[in-house]
Amino acid sequence: MSDKSEQQRLSVFKTYKLYVGGKFPRSESGRVYEVSDSKGKWLANAPLSSRKDARDAVVAARKAFGAWSGATAYNRGQILYRVAEMLEGRKSQFVHEVADAEGLSKSKANELVEATIDRWVWYAGWTDKIAQVVGGGNPVAGPYFNLSSPEPTGVVTVLAPQESSFLGLVSVIAPVIATGNTAIVIASEKSPLPALSLGEVLATSDLPGGVVNVLSGRTAEIAAPLASHQDVNAIDLAGADDVLAKELEIAAADNLKRVLRPQPVDDWRAAPGTERMTAFLETKTVWHPTGSLGASGSSY
Repeated sequence: MSDKSEQQRLSVFKTYKLYVGGKFPRSESGRVYEVSDSKGKWLANAPLSSRKDARDAVVAARKAFGAWSGATAYNRGQILYRVAEMLEGRKSQFVHEVADAEGLSKSKANELVEATIDRWVWYAGWTDKIAQVVGGGNPVAGPYFNLSSPEPTGVVTVLAPQESSFLGLVSVIAPVIATGNTAIVIASEKSPLPALSLGEVLATSDLPGGVVNVLSGRTAEIAAPLASHQDVNAIDLAGADDVLAKELEIAAADNLKRVLRPQPVDDWRAAPGTERMTAFLETKTVWHPTGSLGASGSSY
């Protein structure tokens, strides 16, 4: 009886949903599209996000920005490290999804997933150090302290790389949120499943809802309203081709968004540097009189 029931058992297919504001909505449009592996085999139906989904993601990201940007850098580092812990626990799932998405053997996919987890840890370590690299005291002519410190830009739209479904994805998300920004991520159009699964990891970590919002669907269709949205402060065009990047850059100029243009990446496993963190930081400079010490009037 047991053998017979096992033979008749049907697999439970995974339902992939968007991740917006800490929740898992289906697309407002009710639409889905088929996602296939590198050989054309059907893998799942992914939500086909609409303009309304994009606007909802902006509202969620803006709502989360105040608390996330106001958290201590040390606390943000703790939370990012917790995400890495959760990724480590679900490594086998991501190995399977990355192997299907990128047409890799299980061993190659395992290497990429481990590199992705390490990349997340790397950015977790930078949260309380980046200010020391890009900020500091400035010499001025006068009895003043002149201090420059970095502050997050705000709500950032991120077009995830199209070909690197997981390592490239994390390499563009982590630097945005490590520095206190909130993100709206448009997953790879061809291979969105690792990004949608990442949303499940973020939801079960300590990351507040709305800090990262994940949309799937037609990249150009979702990116257009976000590039022109007046409450989006910056956009990373990593996953846009030359034609789309030009169109989005023009749209982004309407409210003077910061724009990070597409940059060719030969190997996402290479050391990332700090460029993606500093791309979405503003510099605040404060002047303060040095004053004097004691009756002698000596200053410091």
